[in-house]
Amino acid sequence: MDKELLRSLAETYGTPFYVFDEDSVRSRMRECLAIAGPDVHLCYSIKANPFLIPAMTDVVNTLEVCSPGELEICNALGVPPEAVLFSGVNKTAADIDRALDLGVRRFTCESPLHIRLLDEAAQKRGLVLPVLLRLTAGSQFGMDESDLRHAIEHRAQTPGLRFEGIHYFSGTQQKRLSGQRKELAMLSALIDSLKADYGFETAKIEYGTGLYFPYFEGEDSSDTLAPLRELAPDLHQLAGRCELTVEMGRFFAAPCGTYVTAVCDTKVCKGTNIALLDGGMHHVNYYGGSMGMRVPRLQHLPAGIPSAAEPEKWMLCGSLCTTADVLVRSASLRGLAPGDLLAFENTGAYSVTEAPALFLSRDMPKVLLLSHGEARLARDTLHSWQLNCPLQSKC
Repeated sequence: MDKELLRSLAETYGTPFYVFDEDSVRSRMRECLAIAGPDVHLCYSIKANPFLIPAMTDVVNTLEVCSPGELEICNALGVPPEAVLFSGVNKTAADIDRALDLGVRRFTCESPLHIRLLDEAAQKRGLVLPVLLRLTAGSQFGMDESDLRHAIEHRAQTPGLRFEGIHYFSGTQQKRLSGQRKELAMLSALIDSLKADYGFETAKIEYGTGLYFPYFEGEDSSDTLAPLRELAPDLHQLAGRCELTVEMGRFFAAPCGTYVTAVCDTKVCKGTNIALLDGGMHHVNYYGGSMGMRVPRLQHLPAGIPSAAEPEKWMLCGSLCTTADVLVRSASLRGLAPGDLLAFENTGAYSVTEAPALFLSRDMPKVLLLSHGEARLARDTLHSWQLNCPLQSKC
């Protein structure tokens, strides 16, 4: 993101803040759509960054929602209920009723309990709900293949549900595409097996591919869409057998955000240059960051003329009282000084939602949305101490 723009935003709004580029995410999604082609649909998993929902609804037809809170966000933003796929574990009867009240009609079944709860809710309302049966990849998500097969074999016993197909989540940040290719082959074989064993036609598959995004220095970032481009022929092959939707969050959103924080203090501790920032790990969470052992892509925006002629090694630490609050253990920066700005790139996914924002009751940063070169405030600074204060006191 342009340095002068970031400086201007810092002067206007103060630090720290996230800025998410809506034009960038729309452009990236259109490129993804072009690569995928008309026979492969795309779904945005909003857990990656709910602030990008308005921009994403301009370019994709489906949003994956994984909690009651995410459902309420979509409702507050006026997302059409037909665009929502209500997924996620621990969907209670109350959660299902709320979703149905809002007009949502597409669900995933994570377990036999989900099948029963959804069937009961549908029958009470005289509905037949289209659902996807989620097959586990070995984690706590989804159901075992034996449970999936049992549900399909006895589908006449759940008249409130119409099993449309399978939901399968591969994982995240998978560098090698060989794993996804094996999974696609497995899903194709499962289609044949379900047809042969139960006469079941798999109409739809939703596949979370977990494609890799390069966050750190030393990784090839020349073409961050290359994994989708390389996997596209395999996706097209499965799409020739059923309606295929590819669901992702990180891969779509990561490059569309920047986090800006200010250097508040500098010192030397036992020969190590340390910079203390007004942000920290409660704001920035790169997948696989290993407590700052890897260096993300960042920009140094000096407040004045750097005093050092050559780059120096700096440990970049946040404002939390824990040794875990290290964003980068060794970054090469020239003349870092209090008042300088550091812009952490590729924070469009998860940092805003996944970082431990309530730890030590530090403020949660502003969120800005950038469109056509103009920024607007999407969320002001939040005082997290109020969320950590016991109700019986006078907080």
